[in-house]
Amino acid sequence: MATIHKIGRRKTAVARVYVTEGTGNITVNKKEFTTYFPTATLQYKVLQPLSMTENASNFDVKVNVYGGGSTGQAEAVRMALARVMCEVNAENRAILKPEGLLTRDPRMVERKKFGQKKARKRFQFSKR
Repeated sequence: MATIHKIGRRKTAVARVYVTEGTGNITVNKKEFTTYFPTATLQYKVLQPLSMTENASNFDVKVNVYGGGSTGQAEAVRMALARVMCEVNAENRAILKPEGLLTRDPRMVERKKFGQKKARKRFQFSKR
């Protein structure tokens, strides 16, 4: 099996994932994945597509991720890994699709409007 390359996105985070056959090593930005994503929630999100398709120890994963925050980056990696699992075996699509792992979340930060404090919040109104 050659290297499979896929891209995942969430908010402003972009993850490029390179998967090869191996023993289950995951490297994110040249760091161990447990040090890059320290909390159990983020680690669970990243491993979700691998564990659902029972491929956690079958592949080595190299990830380049930039932009956004830690949650957005973890979810971008999750989407890219889900896309890879679909390419590895087409039957995995039936497992991942109902969980929503193949759907790009379109929600983005709403822009700030002029004459207002934030996107929706207004300046305080005083009667005087």
